[in-house]
Amino acid sequence: MKNKALLMCVALFAMACAGPNVTRTQALSESSDAPYKNVLVVSVFESFDMRRYFEESIVTELKGKGIEAVASTSMMNTKVPLNRDTILAMVDETGSDGVLLTQLVHLDTAKKVRDANPEATYNVRPTYYYNVWNVELTEYREPQGLELTHTIVIAVQMFSVADREPVWAIETDSQLKRDINQQTSGTSAEDEAKGIVSALSRDRVIGR
Repeated sequence: MKNKALLMCVALFAMACAGPNVTRTQALSESSDAPYKNVLVVSVFESFDMRRYFEESIVTELKGKGIEAVASTSMMNTKVPLNRDTILAMVDETGSDGVLLTQLVHLDTAKKVRDANPEATYNVRPTYYYNVWNVELTEYREPQGLELTHTIVIAVQMFSVADREPVWAIETDSQLKRDINQQTSGTSAEDEAKGIVSALSRDRVIGR
């Protein structure tokens, strides 16, 4: 059930559109070597496709700010383990001075069953009696549908390659919704990436 919910969440994440709520959990360290100009982007999700999609969205936003950026998934496949040694090897290859790590820390799904598009028709006819009417009510109901609301919290950290320590961190809180008509709303991966990179730029974690 967890994997099914995650896959459904991935599909919604690709289609929705709204900005996340961003909370700073660690201010930029005064002793850091920021701003970072060459960033390796690493995402930790169960789905490799979600990792790749999210990393590429962040890389696109970073490049839009004039930052050199590489997605870790562009340098590996599903058979390569994501661990410290793998990341260090990528850092050496790309010459990155910062590593941006994003990971899913909370996923909660709320479900609600609703009647879909109930409709009613009335047939009103007079009777032989004064001011008395015969009313027929016919109701049409479609099968019930399921509304889903996903609450997603993603932790974001910037690591200094030189110090090998986290120097800045935020959390993003987003909601994804799908109604009984299969219409989606909420935060997309692209908007999540925009929120993260905007926070990086605002706090001067990145720059040329």
